[in-house]
Amino acid sequence: MYEGVHADLDGDSTVARMALTASEYGYEGIVVRNHGDALAAYDASAIANEYGIDVVEGVEVRADDPSRASGFVGNHRESKTFLAVHGGSVAMNRFAVEQPAVDVLAHPMVGDGDFNHVLAKAAARNDVHVELSFRRVLRADGGARVQALRDLRKLRELLADAGAPFVVSVDPRSHLQMRSPRDLTALGDVLGFEDATVERGLAAWGKLAERNRTRKSDSFVEPGVSIDDDR
Repeated sequence: MYEGVHADLDGDSTVARMALTASEYGYEGIVVRNHGDALAAYDASAIANEYGIDVVEGVEVRADDPSRASGFVGNHRESKTFLAVHGGSVAMNRFAVEQPAVDVLAHPMVGDGDFNHVLAKAAARNDVHVELSFRRVLRADGGARVQALRDLRKLRELLADAGAPFVVSVDPRSHLQMRSPRDLTALGDVLGFEDATVERGLAAWGKLAERNRTRKSDSFVEPGVSIDDDR
């Protein structure tokens, strides 16, 4: 299982500190998804070797409108193993689920964002994973938490009905905000999520990274077609 994290300069902890905490919590890896305007240099291989977990180099594209986001997606897709789009507006949510080059639509229900069955079907068609983020449930209170719960349950039902893929995260900006997989399955139980749903959403980060690494390898030709070096 993996977690998608924001690290320094996009958060309060370094990639190394995030990796250490993730390893202590039993994760197999982390996906570093800093926003494109807050990317920092780090040695993913060295950190992975130090803490014994996978460190995936990614980016979360953040833009004011789809036209600018499209350019950023094109710029980052070849250089990063993982690519997410910062959701939260109707326009950006729609843009993200319609782009097969996008791995994850991040937190689509924040701000004035919304999600519906049309977007869920587009996500399923284009294999864009939609984030089920527990961040607001954990960190909001009062009416904001109630709304976060409603949004999360609505999103889960829409994705299930459409058969759309998803990831699960607490969207941490600090190692102090991380939670173990066991904690998240326990929280999911309270929210009405089956353990298998939470576990599948945590595992999806790693599966996306593995898929993308395969596609970037010299042996990959197209989905389902690769060059066999042993022939």
